[in-house]
Amino acid sequence: MASLKDLRNRIASVKATQKITKAMQMVAAAKLRRAQEAAEAARPYSQRMGAVLANIAQAVGGGGDAPALMTGTGKDDTHLLLVCTAERGLCGGFNSQIARFARDHVRRLQGEGKTVKIICVGKKGFDILRRDFASLIIDRVDLREVKSLNFTHADAIGKKIIELFNDGQFDVCTLFYSEFKSVISQVPTAQQIIPAAASVASSEAESGGAAVYEYEPEPGEILSDLIPRNISVQVFRALLENAAGEMGAKMSAMDNATRNAGDMIGKLTITYNRQRQAQITKELIEIISGAEAL
Repeated sequence: MASLKDLRNRIASVKATQKITKAMQMVAAAKLRRAQEAAEAARPYSQRMGAVLANIAQAVGGGGDAPALMTGTGKDDTHLLLVCTAERGLCGGFNSQIARFARDHVRRLQGEGKTVKIICVGKKGFDILRRDFASLIIDRVDLREVKSLNFTHADAIGKKIIELFNDGQFDVCTLFYSEFKSVISQVPTAQQIIPAAASVASSEAESGGAAVYEYEPEPGEILSDLIPRNISVQVFRALLENAAGEMGAKMSAMDNATRNAGDMIGKLTITYNRQRQAQITKELIEIISGAEAL
């Protein structure tokens, strides 16, 4: 059984930990509002971008004017997975959910005989996926030093993906991230961004297909400029969704940790008081017994 000194030290240690988790919860709560507003502000733009691309893609069809980023290579033998996670932990199962979702996708593709390549955005996803798929990871994007995400970071990632596609390194690219729903709900999501036609097909219902548009310059030329921009926009949205989801998950995890620390302090305090009372009672009995012996 632990001594009274050990119990006092442990109670003090848990109280110090509780102060840290409470402070981290408050910091995450402060950052969550800004991150949530940024993520929600990015959604309409990315959705409208998809609707515009779907509309122009309908006008071009599968003709020769359509860029390769929209039509693809004509095969799907090699898949590139862009897995976006957080750079830091202490946010519950946020990172592991995305990594597990991507891992299941990799195994399904390998079961179909496909070649898989992975680019990790975020340290935690890289640490999880390299345990099973270290040989499949071809690159890693480190954003730990970034204080505030902006479009330039996503644009650099998008350009890197397009360069790999132009070099014939893959046929299909899928983006993995966690869509922010609420503080306690973040949904792992997979979105195909190359070929772009598949990724914007879901927006065709919103694109006003019955309307007739005239394009200047030609639709193929417009797509050549818009599709690379759309790839960067979708990556930027994924990074913003992840930032909001990370803060929400961290706030929830730190709140649970603070509550658990309080419960542990209560139990340790009860144990300390009982042991102290037992020790006092024992000393009293020894004193009384000694007095009676005299």
